[in-house]
Amino acid sequence: MENKNIILDIQDLEVRFEVDGEIIRAVNGVSLTLEKGKTLGLVGETGAGKTTTALAVMHLVPDPPGIISNGNILLNGKDVMGMSKAELEKIRGKEVSMIFQDPMTSLNPVFTIGEQIAESLEIHEQLSRTDAMKKAKEMLELVGIPGSRASDYPHQFSGGMKQRVVIAIALACNPQLLIADEPTTALDVTIQAQVLELMKELKEKYGTAMIMITHDLGIVAEVCDEVAVMYAGRIIEKGTLDQVFNNTLHPYTEGLFNSLPNIKDRKSELLPIPGLMPDPVNLPVGCAFEPRCSYARAECSLRQPESRMVSDHMVCCSAYDHPDFHIKRKGGKYVE
Repeated sequence: MENKNIILDIQDLEVRFEVDGEIIRAVNGVSLTLEKGKTLGLVGETGAGKTTTALAVMHLVPDPPGIISNGNILLNGKDVMGMSKAELEKIRGKEVSMIFQDPMTSLNPVFTIGEQIAESLEIHEQLSRTDAMKKAKEMLELVGIPGSRASDYPHQFSGGMKQRVVIAIALACNPQLLIADEPTTALDVTIQAQVLELMKELKEKYGTAMIMITHDLGIVAEVCDEVAVMYAGRIIEKGTLDQVFNNTLHPYTEGLFNSLPNIKDRKSELLPIPGLMPDPVNLPVGCAFEPRCSYARAECSLRQPESRMVSDHMVCCSAYDHPDFHIKRKGGKYVE
């Protein structure tokens, strides 16, 4: 039976990039669902495939060299993969919006801030120029910037204010799904906290579903309801915030937590994950994490682990074929 609360349904998504005769396997069979009003944290190292997955949802994977070689993406029950260019332009900014990683390069330097917010309102809401500019000023006020600054240009804003402007543009048409690609990476810690608090407030006000792409587990703990951990283009663990943080199942997720400083025990040593993520041009036959995994067994290098439900959430690890297996994560609970 169809769940009408599901706003995004991704099944078996695969994305390839063909460069100089080589095939880069960026996303390898990702399946995700997201309900209305929920926030999903998409976590993983650089190169795990997080941004490529998000771009596929918007149908913005650059082609060439990128190819969505397999999978289905349903947004509000509508097949994104089967949409024409005109249909895609209608949903981008209206039903789904994206906050890109670097606010410095996300804004057009030759148009005023007000014009850039008003543009999407004119296109999607069919507002007149005057009404669109009025709403643009309201959106600036909403993100904590005086409406009088609508006539200013991007170079007149700080990094944190630029990110606020990008959020205003993304939320101008009240999208049902917001994708935030590491929205605080380029900001200092104080401004990060302000931007995250702003996003939480706006999400609650508008009831927007959100995908938060990040490598920062602290951000995930603060804003997310669910967590999906990516490694080498696959989802290797997925569950609620409480399940993943307090009942960690995958050795890679364990490694992420063990590499964090322990505030309660400042003398404890960090336990970094050894090695590097595999080359996406030459992925191993078996588990991609096997060369870095302290729990690896002989069979791990021979076949891809299948996803399974263990302790009420999903994990992709063949070590659970053995009844005596359990994760030895140091530290304590992260979510109360």
